[in-house]
Amino acid sequence: MLILQKESKQALYEQIYDQLKEQILTGKLQEKSMLPSTRTMAKMLDVSRNTVESAYHQLCSEGYLSSKACSGYRVEKIETNLIFPEYDQQNGARIEPKLEINEQGWGAEKTSKISFQYGRLEFDDFPIRTYRRIINQILLSPEICSISSYNNRVGELELRREITKYLFDSRGVRCTPEQIILCSGMPACISLICQLLMKHSKLIALEEPCYDTVRHTFQNHGFGVIPINVIKDGIDGEALAVSGAKAVYVTPSHQFPTGIVMPVNKRLGLIEWADKNDAFIIEDDYDSELRYNSRPIPSLQSMDRKGRVIYTNTFSKSFAPGMRISFMVLPVTLMEQYRTAFNRYNCSVPWVEQKIMSTFMKEGHWSRHLRKISVTNKKRHDALVIAIHSVMGDRVRIHGKNGGLHIILEVINGMKEAELIRNALEAGVRVYPVSGYYADSSRSKGNQVLIGYSSLSEDEINTGIRILNEAWFSS
Repeated sequence: MLILQKESKQALYEQIYDQLKEQILTGKLQEKSMLPSTRTMAKMLDVSRNTVESAYHQLCSEGYLSSKACSGYRVEKIETNLIFPEYDQQNGARIEPKLEINEQGWGAEKTSKISFQYGRLEFDDFPIRTYRRIINQILLSPEICSISSYNNRVGELELRREITKYLFDSRGVRCTPEQIILCSGMPACISLICQLLMKHSKLIALEEPCYDTVRHTFQNHGFGVIPINVIKDGIDGEALAVSGAKAVYVTPSHQFPTGIVMPVNKRLGLIEWADKNDAFIIEDDYDSELRYNSRPIPSLQSMDRKGRVIYTNTFSKSFAPGMRISFMVLPVTLMEQYRTAFNRYNCSVPWVEQKIMSTFMKEGHWSRHLRKISVTNKKRHDALVIAIHSVMGDRVRIHGKNGGLHIILEVINGMKEAELIRNALEAGVRVYPVSGYYADSSRSKGNQVLIGYSSLSEDEINTGIRILNEAWFSS
């Protein structure tokens, strides 16, 4: 039976079409079954015959029905399982697939009072007034006409110049604006690097554990991934030396997720390995700005004199993940290959976002913003560490403090990761797994959780730690 809403803005023939199509796809109208004639259907629905004919003709043109002269309209065979993988034959209702929401997905926030989510920034830290003023300034300027054109293929020169100055002043990176390529997020950077390195080698050594999105990006491009254990001072150089890899991805300034900082001697040894083995180092310097009790060690790229380091960074951890601006600095040895392979690619970062960021940096707001968030996040970091020590004492161990936006908490109470997370969530606090950052999750210690703090107030941090203490240690 069809039910028409004559007061609806949707045309009547579209309503007939939609309902008949739905009945065919869900199996209510079986293959080879006959539909009422257009005259009969029009009387049943109290509509004109032309209305029914329009719906029938559309279904015929899409292959749901067939018609022959003097024999009416017949339902065609439709492989409904190709459209809806599962549906209830008895009731004709669709069974929607269950979507798994990642532990850091948006759906996670609904069931917890406090979320120690990594990578989510506090909106109050964002310079919204300055940002709004710059947007208005750009929209009213003659330059706005650039939005209707394809622009510089590697990113606007003005922004690349600002990044060049910033990298040299803060990280010692030596490059020209021509070596900088802007990308829409770190996976986009890694994707381009994959395509550059494919002819060189299809084996990549990765820290174990490491940023899982990077590992998946390499795997999706057909690379063989070689996990190399992270030891007390960073990636295991001896294991790397015998791995056979011609490229390695590292996070030396604040290893993710362990928080280990690679010392200078090890950095120099890594560069020496790359030079001797005709290999490349992909340096992800993602939160190098956020050091709380010491100055950052200069970047790997700043020590490289052989053109072996591909430097990558992002504005997502220090400014705004939603802007999706990351960048890489290619060594001169790879620039010609890049120009040849990607000379028809357009920059994936919107022109407006590039213009906003270049203006923000040129007017001095970027350096002021970094100073502000460094102070703010240090306060959160210190509040978290003090709360853990005072409330949980020696029943936990903190790993990776003094930088970045997270710590790893090792909980010594006999519980494993899943139980720690479950008990915390039942108490209204969300903490996050560490095991997923391992290529082989059995290598993780099993009693650790990841604690992010960049989106929480000091009061929320203190409350969250007290709740976790009760959830994990109350008898």
